[in-house]
Amino acid sequence: MTIKDAFPGQPFTRADFEKAEKVLLRDGRLFNAVVTRVTLAGRTWTVKDFSTRPFFVRPFGRFLLARELKAAHYVADIDGFAAEAFRLDENAVALTFIPGKTLAELPREEVTPAFLICLEELIKSMHRAGIVHLDIRSNGNVLMRPDKTPAVIDFQSALATAGMPVWLKKSLEALDMSGAYKKWKIFQPDAMGEKREAELTRINRWRRLWPFKGYFGLPRRK
Repeated sequence: MTIKDAFPGQPFTRADFEKAEKVLLRDGRLFNAVVTRVTLAGRTWTVKDFSTRPFFVRPFGRFLLARELKAAHYVADIDGFAAEAFRLDENAVALTFIPGKTLAELPREEVTPAFLICLEELIKSMHRAGIVHLDIRSNGNVLMRPDKTPAVIDFQSALATAGMPVWLKKSLEALDMSGAYKKWKIFQPDAMGEKREAELTRINRWRRLWPFKGYFGLPRRK
C-alpha cells in the first residue's frame, strides 16, 4: 500500500498543497515541522510538514505527527480545538486553522480573568476526552480567538490517558492545569486567588523532577 493509498478521501493532496498559495507561520528549528497556513477545499488549514527536514529527522517527525493526529481526533468535537485533522502524507498533517493570537503576543491587560476561567474549563474538557497536552505552560500553545475565547494548539507532546494508572493520569492532568495557573500568575496575579496559588506552588515542587521539556527533552518555545 502506498502512502497515497493509505489516506483516501482526504480534503486535498500533497500536489494540491504544493500548488497552493501558502503563508509561513513558523519555520521552526531542525527537529520542528515547517508550519504554514493554506486555503484549500473551501477551508483554511494549518499544515505541519517535515518533508524538507533532513532524512534523519523525518522518522522522528512522523512519530510526532502521528501523536498529534491521534490527540486531535480525541478532541475534535470540542470547541477550542481543531475541528478536523488528517494525514496529508507520511511527512505532514493538516488541521483546521484556528484564527487568533497566542498569549505570547498579547498585552497582559487583554488576558482577563474570564478568559482564564474559560481556559481552565477547556483543559478539563480535554481531560474528560482522554487527552493530556503536557505543554500548555507555553504561551505559544494557547490562543485568544477573535471572540475572546481560548483555544489550544500543538499536540505533539500529548498523550492519551486511557489505560494509565490513576495516579499518573491525575499527575499529568495536574501538570496541564498548572499551565493555566501559570497564566493567572503572569496575566492576572491579583485575581488568581489563594487556591490556585497554592496548587501552582505544589505542582511546581514536583514538576522540577519531571524529566521532559517539550518533547524528548528538546527546548520549548516560550
